[in-house]
Amino acid sequence: MFIKKYVFWFLTGSQDLYGEETLKQVAKDSKEIVDSLNATKVLPCELVWKPTLLTPQSILKTMQEANADEECAGIICWMHTFSPAKMWIGGLNINKKPLLQLNTQYNVKIPYATMDMDFMNLNQSAHGDREFGFITSRMDLPRKVIVGHWADETTQKRIADWMRVARAVADGKSLKVVRFGDNMREVAVTDGDKVEAMIRYGWSVPYYGIGDLVAYMDKVTQAEIDELYETYCKEYEIVYGDDKEFTISHIKEQAKIEIALRRFLKDNDATALCTNFQDLHGMKQLPGLAIQRLLADGYGFAAEGDWKTAALVRTFKAMTEGLVTKGKGNAFMEDYTYNLEKGNEADMGSHMLEVDPEIAVSKPKIEVHPLGIGGKEDPARLVFDAIEGDGLVAAVVDMGNRFRCVVNEINVIPPEAPLPKLPVARMLWKPYPNLTTSAEAWILAGGGHHTAFSNIITTEMLRDWAEMTGTECVVIDKDTTIPQIRNELRWNATSYK
Repeated sequence: MFIKKYVFWFLTGSQDLYGEETLKQVAKDSKEIVDSLNATKVLPCELVWKPTLLTPQSILKTMQEANADEECAGIICWMHTFSPAKMWIGGLNINKKPLLQLNTQYNVKIPYATMDMDFMNLNQSAHGDREFGFITSRMDLPRKVIVGHWADETTQKRIADWMRVARAVADGKSLKVVRFGDNMREVAVTDGDKVEAMIRYGWSVPYYGIGDLVAYMDKVTQAEIDELYETYCKEYEIVYGDDKEFTISHIKEQAKIEIALRRFLKDNDATALCTNFQDLHGMKQLPGLAIQRLLADGYGFAAEGDWKTAALVRTFKAMTEGLVTKGKGNAFMEDYTYNLEKGNEADMGSHMLEVDPEIAVSKPKIEVHPLGIGGKEDPARLVFDAIEGDGLVAAVVDMGNRFRCVVNEINVIPPEAPLPKLPVARMLWKPYPNLTTSAEAWILAGGGHHTAFSNIITTEMLRDWAEMTGTECVVIDKDTTIPQIRNELRWNATSYK
């Protein structure tokens, strides 16, 4: 996974009224908290301790330095004592980094037998964090609040999840989605405002002609293709069918595409891409297996020119770097067809070729079959069923005056029967709260047919991402009702006018 190294700054608030001894203890405690959190290895990035902030000038200077530090992906603020919040206004006004307020304290329990005024003056997080909370609310700042003892596993997990989201936001600032061709003709949801996306998220979506990729393909050698084919043989089960030479030649065409794509993306400093089966001049096949392997290595992708979903898939990859294991992963996904049998409703997801093998329940097979669309050669693709269990699907859509992220919590289930005539990767799920309510709510919210799937990312993480990026977030979960979702959409529309 190719992602830059990021750190987070830990800022401790106090004031100079408490005396030198108290301030020494404040610094000692906050250093211990930072060192202990780093030592847990739970956090995905290093936490960097900064000297205690006591004045408006020091706060402003620290925020300026954080803004200028490209490695700093966010700041965590903790008020060990009472820190008058007017001191923070100047610094918070210029802060450009995701902000987490950690409402914790050094000690776990109240020391009833020994507690005196010195202890009370030193340990005022319950007091000081409310002062800080008021000013961030008064200034209407996007931020996260986590309450709990710093040594508690749940608190640490929530901090780690927030860090992962902030890291993905930082990754998005330099995210380039290579767009081969435009979005599919006459399709609405895959289109959108690319300039606003760059302003909002940092996503760059430059256009490249498919001939630019073909030029790279022309330079791939047969020896390189043969070597990658041998890798395919080791990593996957190949279904040769009745004509082995035919199958091998078509698999090797995907190897040629993969080699060219990797070089093209590297040369153009891109971490995501989208293609369009209506724009393949000079290519024999639509990329299939090649895209699936790029996805497994951390690239974002979506089909039919859907650059927003490609960027969201890459965002998911950045959030979950280091957490992908057998049974845990992310994928590009699309709603395909329903099972409307009463009491057994479900949604079948797939795509023509490009579902991420991260979510395969067993060793994927390489198969070559006609595509039935696009008018090109039969492309090779990985075929598999998806892992089971709870997860979510999400889509980013352009609502004209804002971007909206629609999220649906789901439960992936095994297919009820084999699918011998469906040679693609596929995933069957029961959406929460049920298919009828879920689909109605999704359609009312304008959610697209392309999504990013994950069984690692949580709804809370996506709410955090939306908060950091100024994105409207609509969640469909076990508690969703249609009257409630209609009201939420009306309230949201009013708030964005």
